[in-house]
Amino acid sequence: MLRRSSARYILALYISDVIVTVSSLYLAESLRKILPYGRPFELPGGGVYPPMYLIAALIWSVLFILLSAYDAKHILRTMDEIQTVVAAVAVSALTFGGALFFSYRAVSRLLVIYFFILDLCGILVLRVFWRMVFKSLGRKRAPHQGVLIVGAGDVGREVARVFSDHGWMGLQVVGYLDDDPEKQGEILAGYPVLGPVEKAGNVIREHEVSEVVIALPLRAHREQANLVVNLYDLNVNIKVVPDLMPLAYFKTTIEELGGLPFVGLRDPVLDVIQRAVKRIFDLAVSSIGLVVASPLMALLALIIKLDSPGPVIFKQERVGEGGRIFEMYKFRTMVQDAEKLLPKLMEHDPEGHLIYKHKDDPRITRIGRFLRRSSLDELPQLFNVLKGEMSLVGPRPELPFVVEMYEPWQRKRFAVRPGITGWWQVTGRGDKPQHLHTDDDLYYIAHYSLLLDMQILWKTVGTVLKGKGAY
Repeated sequence: MLRRSSARYILALYISDVIVTVSSLYLAESLRKILPYGRPFELPGGGVYPPMYLIAALIWSVLFILLSAYDAKHILRTMDEIQTVVAAVAVSALTFGGALFFSYRAVSRLLVIYFFILDLCGILVLRVFWRMVFKSLGRKRAPHQGVLIVGAGDVGREVARVFSDHGWMGLQVVGYLDDDPEKQGEILAGYPVLGPVEKAGNVIREHEVSEVVIALPLRAHREQANLVVNLYDLNVNIKVVPDLMPLAYFKTTIEELGGLPFVGLRDPVLDVIQRAVKRIFDLAVSSIGLVVASPLMALLALIIKLDSPGPVIFKQERVGEGGRIFEMYKFRTMVQDAEKLLPKLMEHDPEGHLIYKHKDDPRITRIGRFLRRSSLDELPQLFNVLKGEMSLVGPRPELPFVVEMYEPWQRKRFAVRPGITGWWQVTGRGDKPQHLHTDDDLYYIAHYSLLLDMQILWKTVGTVLKGKGAY
């Protein structure tokens, strides 16, 4: 369905990618002649030969297809498309360099670097351009595929919202069918309920529907089977969206084995490439951070030791990715045996939500209050990042006794590694009630990207300097 509706968009991307790639190779040779860097440029040995344009076009075409750069599922979201394109261009450039090694070894290496930079920038710019063009004009120009949603419940309305967001690719919802009498004639998520399910055939013919999406509850399995049989003679494509939203963590996946579809409800949220990039980023930044901060950490350790009796580093069990328990490190900011006093400070708000952080916590030491206000007490967690127990950015690791009181939906926050900082730290920090942190954590997980991590780290600096919500 998505592939058919996005055919024009994909074709535009492919043509522009090939044109940009060939043009970038030509411009790279021109830049190599003009810019006074590297060894003196000599032709014809170090320049571009005509067959190289064909080699580049073939490599980019094949690898972009293999790396899903033209797969509608991987380019719906802007950040997903950027990550996919960057990976595809990098792999294609490396493959192109390898091909030159066995064919035109004398080509200037600096020319190839210019080519990679020009090609990456050009393709990204044109991708953004085409996205803007199709979003602004696509609804008017593209031949729409009418979509009828069977079921106007939570899942059906979510399906309608998804199609509404991507209507520029040619998909347009005509409405719902639902047997609930109270929903007849209502407008839900921007679309009307056109009648009961038994009128599916008439509605399909009247509204020229080409796609039927069944979004009925799991208990309506028999009704779904009957509907599919009744629509057999109509020229429509039928898709089923199972009512698995309460069970799924974030991304449901579908695999096929022996002709049977398997729906994954708790597969890893981040794919292999995203996890690798995030881990490399964590290792690089945390290593540099520890080297730079080591003199400050040594000074703080001395001050903590002189300020009050007890260890310098406070170790506490926290719940990490997948619900696994690990020891989190912090500079000690409270008196010794502070955890024994915690039950006396715990309370609940009028709605029954647990509150155990207080601005006037009597357990905090003199230097501890400064460390918390400046967030310097979190520095030892860089070692947790190096060990792979935490990430620089992610949901904050929670105390086990708090997790025991979680509602099932809150456990979705354990789908990724916990972080030193996160989305709620830069949008509210300690000022937000504890139960609202989970909403921010789930937002971060659902919208993860390396760029978002960088934005959160940058905002964290400003939040820490302001000292907002830290206690």
